[in-house]
Amino acid sequence: MPNPPKKNATPSQKNPNDKSKNKAKRRRRTAWISVGVVAVLLGAAVAATVNLHGKNGTNQGSGLSGLIHSAVGSIVGQSGVENVLLIGNNARNATSPISLGDGGGQADIMMVAHIDPPKHQIVLITIPRNVLFAQPQFNDPIPKLKTLFFIGAQMQPNQAAQLTMQGVAQLTGLKIKHYVVTDFQGFVDAINAVGGIRIDVPGRLYDPTYSGANLYPGWQTLNGQQALAFIRIRQNQASSTIRVNDFQRMDAEVQMIDALKQKLLSAGSDLTHLPALIGTWQKDVVTNLSTTQLLQIANEASGAKIIHLTIGKIGDSMQLTSTSLPGVNKENYITGAYYDIISTKDVYQMLKPYGSTGSSTGLQTLPNPSSVTVQLYGSQTYADRLKAAGFNVQIMGPGNGTYPVQIEYPSGEPAWGWQVGRYLATGNSVVSPGSPSPSAVVVYA
Repeated sequence: MPNPPKKNATPSQKNPNDKSKNKAKRRRRTAWISVGVVAVLLGAAVAATVNLHGKNGTNQGSGLSGLIHSAVGSIVGQSGVENVLLIGNNARNATSPISLGDGGGQADIMMVAHIDPPKHQIVLITIPRNVLFAQPQFNDPIPKLKTLFFIGAQMQPNQAAQLTMQGVAQLTGLKIKHYVVTDFQGFVDAINAVGGIRIDVPGRLYDPTYSGANLYPGWQTLNGQQALAFIRIRQNQASSTIRVNDFQRMDAEVQMIDALKQKLLSAGSDLTHLPALIGTWQKDVVTNLSTTQLLQIANEASGAKIIHLTIGKIGDSMQLTSTSLPGVNKENYITGAYYDIISTKDVYQMLKPYGSTGSSTGLQTLPNPSSVTVQLYGSQTYADRLKAAGFNVQIMGPGNGTYPVQIEYPSGEPAWGWQVGRYLATGNSVVSPGSPSPSAVVVYA
């Protein structure tokens, strides 16, 4: 069978290097913002402790941890399992963490802190910001989970955090009643407020182009900007083995969280930085947690094991073209953009041990691959990948090197195309209606 006419990439799709750079920037930003949100959460808990009880009644031997335990001891009742939504607002020059500022004003980072006192652990669940999420009550042309913050910020009174919390609760199936919101400056401010953070730098780190890192190996105290560079760097010009990939960057994220927790909550912690920390908390944080609840979080965090989970994977990302999509918003129409298509079944299975009752994006359920026929114009590699997932694959021709991969689904069956895109896992496939077959997804690769 002859090859079909070549599917040409749109101008925004022609340079794969540009796309990889953009994705790398998004991954770096997510890493340091996640640390920043946790930093501010710990700082808020600590500051609440001191605001309520002051520095009197403890000594330098017991430090801040002793103060927290003493304060918690006076609280009637026991803290139970709690889910707190941590939000990083990407607005610039915002008047508060929940305002829009000069630009942005979206939930660029969303993380659920599942705090489990009986198990003495905190599970940090990272939520992808670009999840395609139905918003039938709003006129949102690019309906992503993160845009709920932007929509809520324009309401009177401001509902940015509340609307985002509702969406994340629906996606995760977790009961979420509380939130902590900070902006990007919160991380730098939190580190500076505690007088810097002591870190063992694993080797020479030099990246003047992207992260701005310029550090030498060994134990040292980093200020806010240096700490930010430390956890952002993944393109190290000074080494071919140290801090050169995302996995090493994630290790640095964990290292930074542990160091911050140790500084704030260890028995010998220095209390002299508390006034600055309180100022940072008041400026950089908005929360609906009470002082008592913040005290309980601080008490739990002082010795808790921290586990990190991430919903979704890079293969869930794909470019959906502009098309009608019933129920996705008031217009029943989405504007073309990159979206993450999440398997709600996988989300539920991941989070069921932490109390999830089910996951929903308000969209069509992704089909079982065995129920989808794929007509492929492409290599045997793609055919093998789809067959291994269970799709019924018909190889129509060898393909013509189309980049990015083009996926066309039959009218009314967008979930078929989304599921094929997820299993091809290129991270940049273009998915659109228009399959020439009413019963099959057609792939040009």
